[in-house]
Amino acid sequence: MRPRELGLATIQVYSKADKDSLSVRLADESVDIGPPQASKSYLNRDAILVAAKTTGADAIHPGYGFLAENAEFAAYGRGGGLIFVGPTAQSIRLMGDKVAAREAAAAAGNPHGSGQPSGVT
Repeated sequence: MRPRELGLATIQVYSKADKDSLSVRLADESVDIGPPQASKSYLNRDAILVAAKTTGADAIHPGYGFLAENAEFAAYGRGGGLIFVGPTAQSIRLMGDKVAAREAAAAAGNPHGSGQPSGVT
């Protein structure tokens, strides 16, 4: 389902390079968070959280890439009083450690492929 179908408004953050993007045009509201360089916009967690707070957002979805696999951002967003739409910081950290992720999958009874049972040094 799309947010509007659920009665939710969308707020899209964007860098100056993406101001005319489809996602910005389709959003109910949009916020410029900085210059085209990702390190100064999409990776600027403070700018993203200020945008969320300023617009009155209740939740934050990290999108794909950039901060989607960043455990600190997940914790930072939740710590900032927002619902983080994604895995917990703990889960992100666990899945980032491939040996620990395999062990967790095995412990949960989930099938997993064969491979190196321990880390390669």
